[in-house]
Amino acid sequence: MKKHIKIMAVIFALLGMTACNTHLDLAPEDYFADGNYWQNEAQVDNFMTGIHSQLRGQQFQLFRLGEMRGGGLINVAKFPVSLNELSLIEHNMTEVSPGLTAWAGFMNSILQINLFIERISNLSFLSETKKNTLLGQAHGLRAFYYFHLLRTYGGVPIRLSADVLNSRPDQVSLRLARSPEAEVLTAVKNDIAKSLEHFGSEQGANKAYWSLNATRMLKGEVYLWSAKVYGTTADLTEAKAALNAVTGYSLVSNFANVIKTKRNEEIIFTLPFMFNEAELSSSSFFLYDIPSFSGRYYKDTVDVDAPALIDPLTLEQTTSQTIQRYGYKYDLFQSYQTGDQRRDATFYDFYALDRTVVPQRVTVRNIVLTKFLGTINNNIRNYTDDWPVYREADRLLMLAEIANAEGTSPQAFIQPVRDRAFNGNDPTPFVNGSRDANEIAIFEERMKEFVWEGKRWYDIRRMKYGTTPLVFRSSNHPYGVLNQSTEGYKVLWPIGRDVWTNDPLVDQTPGYETTKP
Repeated sequence: MKKHIKIMAVIFALLGMTACNTHLDLAPEDYFADGNYWQNEAQVDNFMTGIHSQLRGQQFQLFRLGEMRGGGLINVAKFPVSLNELSLIEHNMTEVSPGLTAWAGFMNSILQINLFIERISNLSFLSETKKNTLLGQAHGLRAFYYFHLLRTYGGVPIRLSADVLNSRPDQVSLRLARSPEAEVLTAVKNDIAKSLEHFGSEQGANKAYWSLNATRMLKGEVYLWSAKVYGTTADLTEAKAALNAVTGYSLVSNFANVIKTKRNEEIIFTLPFMFNEAELSSSSFFLYDIPSFSGRYYKDTVDVDAPALIDPLTLEQTTSQTIQRYGYKYDLFQSYQTGDQRRDATFYDFYALDRTVVPQRVTVRNIVLTKFLGTINNNIRNYTDDWPVYREADRLLMLAEIANAEGTSPQAFIQPVRDRAFNGNDPTPFVNGSRDANEIAIFEERMKEFVWEGKRWYDIRRMKYGTTPLVFRSSNHPYGVLNQSTEGYKVLWPIGRDVWTNDPLVDQTPGYETTKP
């Protein structure tokens, strides 16, 4: 019953979380056991708040799944510090070290949503409008989790009921084998359809909570994936219709303000962070270590007499010691054209200079991430930037990808993103070319636009040169990270031994060695 106890503990922890700040209203305020819960609307709202709070707690996992393996991160430290999770960055996962907790830690969140759906479906004190909004959120969020699981593991166990929590079954009855990828995709699509049905035309004003337009964005992303990864080309039409239904948003003119200005006109759905509630502290993992940095690095390579930098980002004013545990490749920084405002809004670049030789020479070029740097309040740096899940630029570039797949020009969708990047002075406006050339151009915009937003790994898995996904190394493009003939199985993650130890019905992901008896 150990597994059952863990599941129930999660429920009680979720219901018992204490609010720290009411500004975002993202923390339940009271403790209730399931038996005497669901008695009034406030309790129901608190539970949905808890579901969103759990999702916010998964932010770094969403980055880990969606970007860490995408080829943008370095695997060799340029500071005298250690980098984390190199086995993932280098694609060396095994069943002994899979790099993830069981099912990425998402199954507990899915169980909470299952319980929520079952409990509120027959509550008479909720108005139909309120109930439909909540069910729209719940089905949309469950689809969101399962879509991540599909792209991570392929087939996974599908559990769409709360029977684990309701009937207190023995451990044997909890076992559930992995369903085929096609069935997982169908489950995701079904939840999306239910979410849209329940929402109706109810838009939802709070961008920190799942909404009708969040479901539409998810549908566009899911159906685009279905069309390009599984070959269901008819799904392109569904994807386009869903994305075209998302209206009322526009690109923020200053790229830096996409992150610095909360809930702006570009944001569709975001994970909210706030001082004294929850901070995006993981963004500090991409910054420099002050003792290893100050007095050793320079900014302007033209002025060889420039003084060494001393904490130029004011990181000493922080709630905790910063140290670079993850870093982006310098050639990503170099890929931005001159005048692209995204470059300096995303990275801070610097170099080390050897002045013992004539002429002096640059020995190290490095960058740190400044896109989610937060703010300084009362001489303390707080990592309080929201983390966007969906925004207008993503919608436009997915529409560009769909247009290209349909054989039409993506210019109308890609050029607005470039115009914003260059303040309306794009030195090399997009010119419609071959399908492959367009695909690379769209990917390059996405790779510059969505740094640290958890999209690059999924992009190179979905997008193609010819018929080959960009994830595989090719002479036609420099973005592949896997050898297709020997490492093709690595597009999916292995499961750890703990998973099949608890559930012997679960098989290892094909291609990975297993010592399962």
